[in-house]
Amino acid sequence: MQTLTLTVTIDRDWRELYDAIWRPEVFPTWASGLAQSTLEDMGEHWRARAPEGEVTIRFTGHNAFGVMDHRVSLPQGGEVYVPLRVYQNGAGAEVALTLFRQPGMSDEKFAADADWVRRDLATLAARYGKP
Repeated sequence: MQTLTLTVTIDRDWRELYDAIWRPEVFPTWASGLAQSTLEDMGEHWRARAPEGEVTIRFTGHNAFGVMDHRVSLPQGGEVYVPLRVYQNGAGAEVALTLFRQPGMSDEKFAADADWVRRDLATLAARYGKP
C-alpha cells in the first residue's frame, strides 16, 4: 500500500508530551474524528461512532518508546492500522502519523484523509505545545 507519513514539531519535551497524550481518552481532544463521537472503554478495546458507523479501536498501551499505534476495526469489516509515534527532536518533540492508502481509495480521498491528519496534528500542536 502507498503510505504518507505526516509530522508536526511541538515545542515540548517528547516524554512529557507523550505522557500527556498517550491515553485513549485524550485522543478526542485533538483527533477530530473522535471529537465528534463518544469514545467508550470496553475493556480490551474502545468503541466509537464514526461517519461510517460504529468502530472498535485497540490502542497501544503506555511504553518507553513513544509508540501510540492503534487499530480501527471498521463496521463493514476490515481493519485500519494507524502507526503513531512521539519522538525526540532536539529539546522538543516530533509527532509522526503514517497514513496508509486503503485498497480502492481514490486519489482525492487519500488527499482528503491526509489533509484531515494535518489539521488534527496542528490541533495537537496548538493544544499540547508549551503555553
